[in-house]
Amino acid sequence: MSDAAKWYVVHTYSGYENKVASSIEKAVENRKLHDLITAVNIPVERVTEVKDGKTREIERKLFPGYVLVKMILTDESWYLVRNTRGCTGFVGPNSNKPLPLSDEEVLKMGVEKREIEINYQLGDSVRVIDGPLAGFIGVVDELEPEKNKVRVVVSMFGRETPVELELDQVETLGD
Repeated sequence: MSDAAKWYVVHTYSGYENKVASSIEKAVENRKLHDLITAVNIPVERVTEVKDGKTREIERKLFPGYVLVKMILTDESWYLVRNTRGCTGFVGPNSNKPLPLSDEEVLKMGVEKREIEINYQLGDSVRVIDGPLAGFIGVVDELEPEKNKVRVVVSMFGRETPVELELDQVETLGD
């Protein structure tokens, strides 16, 4: 048994995502399994919709028919999730032994946010440490921590070129 909880994808009947998520949370509460099942998530995005000339913001499910569950996989946790009303099973090659999402997949889906310490600011000289431009030195032109983006102007072939990178792909130059 692994001690670290991992994210698993659970397939549900269409339109039953919220019901399945609340049923799992309620069962965890009743059976006191907080140590096995730590989180239940339905990834959503906020979208502005214009209908009949009226603008309103709505939440749209990113993955209709799926619920993400962070849990330590044991027979008890598997049984609780698998036998929830509206749940059709785990996503994976074998529903009896589900595969967890990788850390990269979790970050790309936006299920968990990774905290990145930014020790540079606009106008600072930085070195690119990852990606195809690794080793290049440039100046921070724009910072968007909420989007995990930084724009750095690097000198390439004698021209100033703006490059958009992730926050952890650059580091400040040592003095």
